[in-house]
Amino acid sequence: MIHQRQNPVYYAFILFSFFFLTGCSASKNGTESEESEEWIQLFNGRDLDDWTIKIAKHELNENFANTFRVEDSLMKVRYDGYEAFDQQYGHIYFNTPFSYYLLNVEYRFVGEQATGGEGWALSNSGSMLHCQDPKTILKDQDFPISIEGQFLGGDGTNPRTTSNLCTPGTNVYMGGKLFTPHCVNSTSKTYHGEQWVKAQFLVLGDSVVYHILEGDTVLKYFNPEIGGGNVSPSDPAVKVDGTPLKSGYIALQSESHPIDFRKVELFDLAAYKGDKEKLKEVMRRLSKKE
Repeated sequence: MIHQRQNPVYYAFILFSFFFLTGCSASKNGTESEESEEWIQLFNGRDLDDWTIKIAKHELNENFANTFRVEDSLMKVRYDGYEAFDQQYGHIYFNTPFSYYLLNVEYRFVGEQATGGEGWALSNSGSMLHCQDPKTILKDQDFPISIEGQFLGGDGTNPRTTSNLCTPGTNVYMGGKLFTPHCVNSTSKTYHGEQWVKAQFLVLGDSVVYHILEGDTVLKYFNPEIGGGNVSPSDPAVKVDGTPLKSGYIALQSESHPIDFRKVELFDLAAYKGDKEKLKEVMRRLSKKE
């Protein structure tokens, strides 16, 4: 694992460029406009108009029991309208897919887990990356085909890492080999209680993904692709094993524990995919703002 306190986003990119971009050359002239170099606020603090909801056992955009809501400028996930959770796993998807980007998510776990939630789902949520189109998710499907940046909260006593990796319907490469276990822990510290946590994900198509917390790159993996289990049921026309995950939708989870999101923002890096020097310059600038 990488341990670097200074400019973690830029440091992660430097490692990426060493392994993947050394043979590339600049493909663009001039500079991008200021408009192309701004953070996109996926959550606007007012409403969920830019998002699509899919909760297991319910139709697309049925926001069962007002699970996802906006209050006090926060996106809140709540279960006060549930009699029991009953494996009604939910996800809220931003309506635009992305491929190359830096994603910032600020979250906190609050309150008590919903009645009927699994033990493993205590203080458990996540940011789903490279998701399948929510329109292709079956009514009873539990999780989207995706890469999950798993959020876990501490129990007040025991160590419990966050920004882990789980792979519903996907596999990745680690250490040069296909990695097929469903989840792997990061090297993060434990965040107990209801404190705010800022998670960052540097996603570069189907090449490499970095999970970053507080100046630490706590996990990295390569070449995500469709494959494996932990998605049930799924459409075989969508779940074509071995297909590289080059892009997809971004989603946030409801897994039975209340959670707040106060910031979900993205810097789109797609314009710099073929331009090593410009991408390097943008990453350097972003790292200085962290």
